[in-house]
Amino acid sequence: MKKLLLALGATLLTISAASAQVEIGLKISPSITSLRADSPRNGTGATGFKNEKSKLGFGGGVIIDYFFGQNYAFSSGLFLTGKGGTVSYYDTALGRRQEQKIGVQYLEVPVSLKLFTNDISEGTKVYFQVGGTLAGAIAARINGEKYYTDPGISNAETRASKHVIIPDVGLLGGAGVEYLLGQSTRLIAGISYHHGIVNIDRYFDNTRKFSNVTLKNSEVALDLGIKF
Repeated sequence: MKKLLLALGATLLTISAASAQVEIGLKISPSITSLRADSPRNGTGATGFKNEKSKLGFGGGVIIDYFFGQNYAFSSGLFLTGKGGTVSYYDTALGRRQEQKIGVQYLEVPVSLKLFTNDISEGTKVYFQVGGTLAGAIAARINGEKYYTDPGISNAETRASKHVIIPDVGLLGGAGVEYLLGQSTRLIAGISYHHGIVNIDRYFDNTRKFSNVTLKNSEVALDLGIKF
């Protein structure tokens, strides 16, 4: 029995290796990003954080699709993405509302599954993508600058990158089409939604000592690419 199981396992691995296929490509993703902001709105010290404006973002990088079946692929890669948005809050030290435009640049790795239909027309397939993303902040700007001067604490200056934590984790969902162009080249067009689940703020909590502030990334991206 043990030998039979070992033989069966070896056979399955051989079949899997033979049927596996890796497709590599490039993708660019213009996007609209925002920050889901929240904090207490009533009571002593309430800051009433809220999202005010979205911002245009842009990303791009390398796609890697590892097929383990005809219509199923593990999809990953490495992307440079820009996220952020404008938030407002009531500054208790100044007695008025303030705005901050926060922009963060990330290196991002998707960890997702792509499900493909059969051809809906010659050489054209629809795909659906579900999974998550792991990212690390590599740069940030507040109001377009690398340094921020806060009027709420005697014009103290801080580096913008110190306003956000480095790691970000999100959920990913998307859909699109792939069109076969020639023997193996494929054109990609799709749309995806990225829903951050980690509070990226560390400035308002640690430096300003505001209570229960959360800032989470959201992004809707147009995915355009080519696979070789």
